[in-house]
Amino acid sequence: MNVTVLGAGSWGTTVASLVCKRNPTILWSRNPDVAREIAEKHTNEAYLSGFDLPSALRATADLQEAVADADVLIVGIPTQGFRAVLEQAAPHVRSWIPVVSLAKGFEPGSMLRMTEVIEEALPGRPAAALTGPNIAREIMAGQAAASVIATEDLSVAAALQGVLRRGLFRIYTNHDVIGCEVGGALKNVVAIAAGMAQGLGVGDNTRAMVIARGLAELTRLGVAMGGEPQTFAGLAGMGDLLVTCISQHSRNRYVGEQLGRGRPLPEILAGMNMVAEGVGTASLVMELAERYGSIELPICSRIEGVVTGRITVEEAYRGLLRTAPGSESEAG
Repeated sequence: MNVTVLGAGSWGTTVASLVCKRNPTILWSRNPDVAREIAEKHTNEAYLSGFDLPSALRATADLQEAVADADVLIVGIPTQGFRAVLEQAAPHVRSWIPVVSLAKGFEPGSMLRMTEVIEEALPGRPAAALTGPNIAREIMAGQAAASVIATEDLSVAAALQGVLRRGLFRIYTNHDVIGCEVGGALKNVVAIAAGMAQGLGVGDNTRAMVIARGLAELTRLGVAMGGEPQTFAGLAGMGDLLVTCISQHSRNRYVGEQLGRGRPLPEILAGMNMVAEGVGTASLVMELAERYGSIELPICSRIEGVVTGRITVEEAYRGLLRTAPGSESEAG
C-alpha cells in the first residue's frame, strides 16, 4: 500500500518514518532543501535533530509526484495552510482513498474541524483523524506510545490501524470523530495555561487545578458540539491533555511558560520553527463556545485574553482564582 505524508514537520516526519517500514512511503515538504536532506542524508535537522530517518523513506517537494500514486494520504499541515495544500493536491489525488489528518485545531474563519475540511476539499474520500498523546521525539526514540484513529467507518479505521501501528506505537480505533478532534484542539489552549502556571512559579497544585478544570472545559464544549463524554477521558482527551501540559517538548506549554516569565508573545513565536496551534485556537474556541450556547470556559477565556493582549498573565491568574467555585460537575 503506497502511503503519502504531506508535511515534513516533526510529527509528519515521525509518522512517515513509522509507516515506511511496512509500506512504500513518500514524504512531501514544501521546502526543497528539507526534501533533499531527507532523501539524500536521511535526516531532518530542522525538526528532528539528532535522529536518523529510515533509508526506505522517500521525499519530494513536488506535490503532484507525492500524491499521484497514494493509496493512503496523511496530512500533517498546520491548520492555517491545511485547505490550500489539499486544494492544490486535489486534481492529482485518486478517488476513494482514505485521508488522515494529523493537525489539531480548527480552520481559521470557517471554524471547521480538519476532517470537515478534508470532506470539502477532497470529497468522496473517507476522512479520519490520528490523535492522542504523541510526542514525536519520544516515538522516534522508540519509547512506547498510543494514539487513536478516529473515523465513522470502523472498517476504514481497522484498515488504517494496520497501516499506522508499528512496534511500541499502538493504535486504537474510535468512531467519535467530533470528540477526538475537539479534544486535540482544545488541549493546546489549556497547555498554554499550564505553561503559564509553570512560568509564574505558582506551584504544582495550581497547575494540577488548571489541567483538571481544563479537562472539564474541553469536555463541556466537546459534548455540546456532538462529542461523546467518554472520549474525553481517553487518549484523545485526558491523555493528550496531560502530555501537552507537562512535556518539555510541548510547543504550547513552552509558549505559556515563556509568557509567564514575562516575554512578549511575538518574540516567543518568532523564535519557534514550529507552529503552536493553541495561540490561534484560543479565539476560535471562544467563538465556538458562543455558537453552541454561551458555554462557560473561564480558562480558555483568559488565555484568549492573554494571547490577544487584552489582559496580562498575572491578571489572568488573579481572575481564575476569583471565580466562585460551584459543584465540580458544573462550570467555573
